[in-house]
Amino acid sequence: MPQKKVLVVEDEELLRTILRRLLEGEDYRVLTADSAESALRVFAENDVDLTLSDIKMAGMDGIELLSSIRSIDPAAPVIMMTAFSSVDTAVAALRHGAYDYITKPFINEDLLQRVKNAVEHHTLARENRALRTELGRKYTFDNVIGRETGLRRVFDVVEKVADTATTVVITGESGTGKELVARALHFSSSRSALPFLAINCGALPEALLESELFGHTKGAFTGAVADKKGYFRSVNGGTLFLDEIGEMPAALQVKLLRALQEREVTPVGSSASEPFDARIVAATNRDLEAEVIAGNFREDLYYRLNVVEIALPPLRERKDDIPLLAKHFVARAARGLDRPAKSIDPGALDALVAYSWPGNVRELENVIERAFVLSGEVILAEDLSPKIRAGEGEPKGSQKQDSLEERERAYVHEVMDSVGNDKVAAAKILGIDLSTLYRKLKRYEEI
Repeated sequence: MPQKKVLVVEDEELLRTILRRLLEGEDYRVLTADSAESALRVFAENDVDLTLSDIKMAGMDGIELLSSIRSIDPAAPVIMMTAFSSVDTAVAALRHGAYDYITKPFINEDLLQRVKNAVEHHTLARENRALRTELGRKYTFDNVIGRETGLRRVFDVVEKVADTATTVVITGESGTGKELVARALHFSSSRSALPFLAINCGALPEALLESELFGHTKGAFTGAVADKKGYFRSVNGGTLFLDEIGEMPAALQVKLLRALQEREVTPVGSSASEPFDARIVAATNRDLEAEVIAGNFREDLYYRLNVVEIALPPLRERKDDIPLLAKHFVARAARGLDRPAKSIDPGALDALVAYSWPGNVRELENVIERAFVLSGEVILAEDLSPKIRAGEGEPKGSQKQDSLEERERAYVHEVMDSVGNDKVAAAKILGIDLSTLYRKLKRYEEI
């Protein structure tokens, strides 16, 4: 690991030397400056992890140096050193953005601990920024594979609403990439540096879901040993993704509606409302209009959520995207298994394109991963399952007649049959929680 760089700014040569030797003894690379003016030049020319500066210096003082450093890099940590009689000045430095201050004469161990804390904080903040930058690149529209007209229209809508606070509902069959689009929406907005939090509304019991969303107070229920903010407040200016919104229990639908209307939530066990700042994006594989008519979903909540609807086309309507996606998943499998990349034989590609993909992109990814493991240097048609080679799948003539729920039910049955009714294995293939699978099977009157 490279040495961390600490810039020491001190106009007294003896103290500057003592600080340099003390920090070098802890394996820091120490840069020094005898004035704020020279410190700015050193800071601009080096990747400094921490600045340790005196406050009172001739010419530009430490407070002015702090302001100049933070104008260059707002995240740069600065620890101010001051005489005990100037603590008020140090507190003012904290208000101007200093990370910490220490009084002279200082205890060596105290100084070193404060330096260590500041450097670690800076390192974590830098890693977090790098991770967010990488996530931003990963979830930009250019990295959402698809060039068919149907998906292009999706991109057009997302680009128009990304940088607004408008509530969005993403609809589409299971496996079409709803969360991927939600993340692309977030990372293409001005909220991209803030959290993206996702919660599966069908994966948790009602009582636990309410606590996860809205938070709770200490002692609100057994096991509530401390206050909890909940997702709505924890997102703190970012995006909250409510997946499987159609699975939300009726009682919570009322509370969600109030939260969206009032922009505040009431934690479990509290009578006081708390404001939140979050962009809400929901997703469902159900026909919410049909659910409203059936009395399973509140009409007022439906219209509150469905300000903008983004409908994702199923993979069978994006035939030209299948070869692109297949090659993408081959490359991903190669990286994940640390093996050389493979090509896909034209015959295998023809079989993939001909299949109707009831499980959509998620099913294609699973098929490619299996074929990658079983194949030689090239993925051949014979490495695919018999049903794909035979062009089986959802009967094309039923697409218009079958409801979304019926198609989902058929696919769940197909997966259950393929794993010998092993619910744990089926839930993994379907990409849902086991509790969600049980709920679906109960709704299908299977258990």
